[in-house]
Amino acid sequence: MASASSDAGRGATAGPPVMGRPRDTGRGLAILDATLALLTEVGYEQLSMEAVASRSGAAKTTIYRRYRDKAALVAAAVEHRSHASPPEPAAGDLRGDLLELVTWLGRQIAEQEIGLLGALFAGMRSDVRLAEEMRRILRRDEAAMTDEPLGKAIRRGEQLTPRAAELFAEVAPAVIVHRIVIAGEPCDKSFVEHLVDDILLPLLRGH
Repeated sequence: MASASSDAGRGATAGPPVMGRPRDTGRGLAILDATLALLTEVGYEQLSMEAVASRSGAAKTTIYRRYRDKAALVAAAVEHRSHASPPEPAAGDLRGDLLELVTWLGRQIAEQEIGLLGALFAGMRSDVRLAEEMRRILRRDEAAMTDEPLGKAIRRGEQLTPRAAELFAEVAPAVIVHRIVIAGEPCDKSFVEHLVDDILLPLLRGH
């Protein structure tokens, strides 16, 4: 049976979406913070390098030296914001590892600003470059979430569908977003157990 962890990492590409390597200076962080703030306020279509320069206090030429276009700038800002790492799978069984992972994922999604998510989704529909950059980030994050817990489960002898990593990435975030945004309910313990026991485990095991 193919390793689910290899499925998760397939297609990921290395390298940041920038022309030069941004330095972690106060000015560099100000540029990224200004980008996220403006993206939430005005949306992707209305976001401009000029506005980011004005908000951050950086010269427009400085921004263009670091980021080749608006899509690269927004992707770098998203990566700057999304720095949390998923928990190490330490429960000793797949169910326990998934409970920890889904709890963590629920917290990460709940902490996101709805306006920012909406701006990113709209931008991905209108800008192919942004869509490419965001999918690169998502593939990397999906692999970071699933490689360890699913890989350990397979090494313990658990039978998982070859598409387990892909299925987790497709289903878990979507159900959590629906819970938080559409239903307006928290990702509490009972919901996490329902998602893991009734949806994810049967799906990943191919039942």
